[in-house]
Amino acid sequence: MILKIVRFLAKAFAGFFVLTLVLVFAFKWLPVPVTATMLMDGEGITKDWESLDNIDRNLVSAVIAAEDSRFCEHFGFDAEAIEQAMRENMEGGRIRGGSTISQQTAKNVFLWQGGGYVRKGLEAWFTLWIETVWGKRRIMEVYLNVAETGIGTYGAEAGAQRYFNHSAARLSADEASRMAAALPSPKKRSVKNPGGWLARHGNRIERRIGIVRRDGLDACVYN
Repeated sequence: MILKIVRFLAKAFAGFFVLTLVLVFAFKWLPVPVTATMLMDGEGITKDWESLDNIDRNLVSAVIAAEDSRFCEHFGFDAEAIEQAMRENMEGGRIRGGSTISQQTAKNVFLWQGGGYVRKGLEAWFTLWIETVWGKRRIMEVYLNVAETGIGTYGAEAGAQRYFNHSAARLSADEASRMAAALPSPKKRSVKNPGGWLARHGNRIERRIGIVRRDGLDACVYN
């Protein structure tokens, strides 16, 4: 009986391992057609896949400034950001996470939204694989194409068209910062007319775009 269970588990892991390799290597080159988040979105799906060459660098710099300033330094996980998030959450106030852009990409592409140890474990598994196989530029390209940018809206191009009526290829620093500020909660945060904390947050991100460029914090995407 025990031997049968061991064999079953070994086959299950082998199958999962092969599936991981197939998906990760396929999406290194192919656009991600749809995600679980999109399929479960009751508001429908509006998306338009674009090469990173057709997405303004302002948006890349803005999401790094807003979400993951060590994107080019870590290998998928930012221990310092996780520890800081835990401290701030324990102290009360605005709840924040410590996920990197790589972790968010792994979750968005291969998994589902929500918490739980199983999902977090799978997220770590896929994060290591995309860091190894895809590299930073592809991770950023996929992230900016599958991230939810509005109600029923996914990706930088669809978001730019929705909010600014033009392509993501020519986003101003202000436009990119407002999109980046709304990314963590695009169904609730306004991009067009932000106010209060959200407006101030967008302004902080816009100021940090210059720091990202000056310090080469987005260099791994373009070099």
